[in-house]
Amino acid sequence: MKSGSVLGAVLAGGSSSRFGTDKALAIWEGRTLLDHAIAALMPVCTTVVVCGRGRAGALADRPSADLGPLGGLNAALRLAHDDGYAGVLSCGCDTPLLPAGLLGQLVGQGSPAYVVELPVIGYWPAALALELDVWLAGESDRSIRGWAASCRAVRINYAGLSNINRPDDLAALSRHD
Repeated sequence: MKSGSVLGAVLAGGSSSRFGTDKALAIWEGRTLLDHAIAALMPVCTTVVVCGRGRAGALADRPSADLGPLGGLNAALRLAHDDGYAGVLSCGCDTPLLPAGLLGQLVGQGSPAYVVELPVIGYWPAALALELDVWLAGESDRSIRGWAASCRAVRINYAGLSNINRPDDLAALSRHD
């Protein structure tokens, strides 16, 4: 039982259509963006999993592929629920600079909470696993914002996070190191 522990989940199953190649594998400061996201979650989480990557060890989207970030979050929530974690702290693979203070603030809410500017960054209690299953089975809104509103998640404003969507975004981040 991992009571009180937080499961980290890097949501990395997107198509990277704006980036042109798999942005999770793009290199910044000698490591992949995926590795940066995992490293950012490690100080706050007991365990970190990768969701939505067609690779060994990654969690497959639940209940099926092509549900966007909610499919990956649902897989992580189910794992957290089944393994006794208190909740899931999620982020995308495309935000390499996640302040530990922000992550701690999200977890510290003790209830669902997300970053308004980048809603894939959030904290989701494991008890929401069944609720998200039901949401995905019947709701046409597959956005994290829609899901967050339905579970009355606390909205955290945190401007200034670097989000990598295009090669130019990665180049700009490299210029401002």
